[in-house]
Amino acid sequence: MKAEIIAVGSELLTPYRLDTNSLFLTGELNKLGVRVIHKAVVGDTPEQMRSSFAHAVDRADLIVSSGGLGPTDDDRTRQTVADLLGRKLYRDEALLQKIQERFRRYNRPMPEINKRQAMVIEGATILPNPRGTAPGLWIETRGHIVILLPGVPYELQAIFEAEVKPRLEKIAGGERLFTRDLRIAGIFESDVEQRVSPLYAAYPETETTILATARGIELHPSIWSDNAAKAEAMLNEMVDRMTLALGENLVSTHGEALEDIVGRTLMENRATIAVAESCTGGLLAERLTSLPGSSAYFLGGVVCYSNELKTSLVGVPAELIAAKGAVSPEVALALADGVRKLTGATLGVGVTGIAGPGGGTPEKPVGLVYIGIADERGARERSLRLPGDRERIRNFATVSALDTVRRYFLFSEPKKG
Repeated sequence: MKAEIIAVGSELLTPYRLDTNSLFLTGELNKLGVRVIHKAVVGDTPEQMRSSFAHAVDRADLIVSSGGLGPTDDDRTRQTVADLLGRKLYRDEALLQKIQERFRRYNRPMPEINKRQAMVIEGATILPNPRGTAPGLWIETRGHIVILLPGVPYELQAIFEAEVKPRLEKIAGGERLFTRDLRIAGIFESDVEQRVSPLYAAYPETETTILATARGIELHPSIWSDNAAKAEAMLNEMVDRMTLALGENLVSTHGEALEDIVGRTLMENRATIAVAESCTGGLLAERLTSLPGSSAYFLGGVVCYSNELKTSLVGVPAELIAAKGAVSPEVALALADGVRKLTGATLGVGVTGIAGPGGGTPEKPVGLVYIGIADERGARERSLRLPGDRERIRNFATVSALDTVRRYFLFSEPKKG
C-alpha cells in the first residue's frame, strides 16, 4: 500500500512552525507496512488544497492529512475534500452534542463557530477525538482511503493510535519496514559513509540512510520485506559488519543517545561527574541531566564564561590564563581538575573553545575547542577543529565531551558490587 501525507496550514509555510506530524505518521505507517511515497505542505487556500488532494488521489492508495479541521474560517479541509469527491457536508447532531459536552465538562461556553467541527462529509466514518473537539474522518472513495486528522500533534497521535491504526492493520498487507538505529560519535558523516558504503553492494535489498544531527551521527539500514525472519537476519548480519567497520566510534546499535550510554556507564562504575563549561554554555550539563535518575551520577556544573569566574569559581590560576589564553589545553585541564576537586566528583570535564563567529585568530581559529577530563590520577585533554556556525560548533563540542567520557570507560571493567 502506497501513502501520501498532506500537512495543511499556511503557518507551515513560514519559518515559525515545523510540521512534526508527518514524521510521526511516516514512522507509524512504515511499521504497518505502508510506504510513504510523497509528502506535501499546503496553505489554507482552497485551490491549493484541492490541487494537492487531487494529485494525491491519483498517486496513492492512502492519503492522510493533518490540519484544517478547526472552527475558524481558514479551516477548510473538510469542505475542500467534500467538494473534490462530489459529496455533501452535513451536521452530525450526536457529534455536536459530544462537542458541547466537552465544553461543559471544562466549564466553558461553546463558541458558535465550534459547531463547524460537527460537520461531516457524506459517507465518512467519524474518528472520535479523545483530546479535543475536532474529530478525524475516514473516507473510502473509488479504491482509495482518505483520512483527515486534526493538526494538533497530541490529538492527531491519539486518534491515530485508537482509531486509524487498528483499521489499517487489517488491510495494510504483509510487507513492512524493518530497520536498525546505529549511533556514532567521534567521526563525521563522510567518514561514516566511507567506512560502511562497501557493504551496500553486499546487501542490495537494503537501503541505508546517514543523518548528521545535533546529537551525533545516525545510521539507519533498512529493508522492506514480508519475511520477518529473513529481514531480521539480514539486518543483524549487516549491523555486525558495520560494527566492525565503525570500531570504537560506534556508540549504540539500538538507538540509544550518547547521554544514555554515558549515564549507564557512570552508574555501572559507581562514578560521578561534574562539568565546567565555557563555550558550550551549559549544553553539556543539560544533556547529562536530561535523563531521569541523572542525580545519581551528575553532581553539578559551572558555566564560567569569563576569565574571572574561571578563576574564582573553578580555581583556574589567573596567571595560567594570562600566559596560555582562556582557549588552551592547559585551561581545559585546569577546568576539569578544578571542578572535580570543587565537587568531589569521580570525573571532572572542562570545555573551552571559540564558537564564533568572531574571536578567532590565525593561531586560534573559530571552531578550535579543547576538552579536558580529570580523575584522581590526573588530567588529560583532546583538541578539536570543528566546522560550521556557532550553534553547530557548540553542539559538536558537547557531543565530543560526552564521547570523551564514554571513551574514558570504554576499556575499563565495571566495578563489582
